[in-house]
Amino acid sequence: MKKKIHPDKYFLGFNIGGTKCSVVLGDKDFTIHEKIEFLTRKERGYRKILNEFKDHVYSLFEKYDKKTLEKIGISCGGPLDSKRGIIYSPPNLPGWDAVPIVEIYKKEFNVDVEVQNDANASALAEWLMGAGKGSENMVFLTFGTGMGAGLIINGQLYAGTNDLAGEVGHIRMAEDGPVGFGKAGSFEGFCSGGGIAQLAKSFISDKLLAGENVGFCPSKDLIKDITAKTVFEAAIAYDPVAQEIVNISAGYLGRGLAVLIDILNPECIVIGSIYTRNEKLFKSHIEKILKREAIPAANKVCKILPAALGDKIGDYAALCVAVNQ
Repeated sequence: MKKKIHPDKYFLGFNIGGTKCSVVLGDKDFTIHEKIEFLTRKERGYRKILNEFKDHVYSLFEKYDKKTLEKIGISCGGPLDSKRGIIYSPPNLPGWDAVPIVEIYKKEFNVDVEVQNDANASALAEWLMGAGKGSENMVFLTFGTGMGAGLIINGQLYAGTNDLAGEVGHIRMAEDGPVGFGKAGSFEGFCSGGGIAQLAKSFISDKLLAGENVGFCPSKDLIKDITAKTVFEAAIAYDPVAQEIVNISAGYLGRGLAVLIDILNPECIVIGSIYTRNEKLFKSHIEKILKREAIPAANKVCKILPAALGDKIGDYAALCVAVNQ
């Protein structure tokens, strides 16, 4: 089969997740032309996973001229070293110990390769083509399984001295509380899927022990099945206990946002995942807290926005790591 030569230079994005991975092929305008998705199957080890990425790229070379590949961008959970291009044992990828991923793919494809942690990569995506487009100073909060941040400062991604900038989930918000990022009472503990589930289980247990009714969890036997999704579905259906749990999370989210506004003075804070799906449940609470806690002049110029890229953010994030110069 004769290769079809792409009319312009193209970029590849590799999105590496604990459950799924994808290869996307796109252009400088962030348009995705091809996407190949596959299961990570992390138990097979990193070498086989990286080789599967290679195989998919070579299948794309049957259609797109290898010579017009400009750069490869990689989005992966941290910890990692973006300057040296090394992945260091992400919690969702056991066995990925000091994997020199940039060197591996540079050698294989003879193009520039860059890796960023998924929060930073997602921040790039929301800044370049999503809710934060056009801003100079933006914070992106993941608010999903965990709570991490990507920082755009003065029109550039800021990763810190050793790629640990934006680890806001580690901030302690209370002396005790749900555990997130290995710390009880942390920002991630109160504002993440896993943390909200912990909070709900403890809260419901206390309610039932006190003889109170919990409509969406009437029995102690059901507590083990509670998830953040369960809580939000019940809150949307006006369950008062579920709404109380969400309000606690919203309160800590508001305080966390106030700290970020006071320190970074951003134009916008873009919040993904759980917030995007449940903005109505959070918005009024965090606005009240920001009015009380944040520096008024800084709060006035900062918009709190739901992420715009939805479930596609991982694919765009990897592509944006490649396209962003």
